[in-house]
Amino acid sequence: MSTSQDIVREVRIAAPPVEVFPFFTDPSKMIVWKAVEATLDPRPGGIFRIDVTGRDVAVGKYVEIDPPRRVVFTFGWEAESSPAPPGSTTVEVTLIPEGDGTLLRLVHHGVPDEIRAGSTGGWDHYLLRLVTAVEGGEPGPDPWADAASASNHGRSA
Repeated sequence: MSTSQDIVREVRIAAPPVEVFPFFTDPSKMIVWKAVEATLDPRPGGIFRIDVTGRDVAVGKYVEIDPPRRVVFTFGWEAESSPAPPGSTTVEVTLIPEGDGTLLRLVHHGVPDEIRAGSTGGWDHYLLRLVTAVEGGEPGPDPWADAASASNHGRSA
């Protein structure tokens, strides 16, 4: 069940759920749309760790794996000052067959108010990249990761 506090997004993908599901469990597919590096152990209690931009690292654990219908994992940011520390929020991804394609429904529970707008924008950005990747396109380099890398190069030690 979702609440008004939850982030809820739905996208339609021109591919069956069996082709969409691995993009949430296979590190080589995760890095195509959402991460520069991924360590994923897709089983209940297994690690979910993605370096999204080269400086923003999300960490949690898989809670539920039901291929090719559903993936649930905890999620939070590794940064010390994050209002959403590792594992403090929960992401539910449900893949609903729709003709030859999939309706992907994502519900992100427990996102703190102070980062809700940024998290909503993040899901909007990355779900568009996911649709492109699953449908066989090339989402290209993530401009957010490029920006993070560029800013890291400009910092002094």
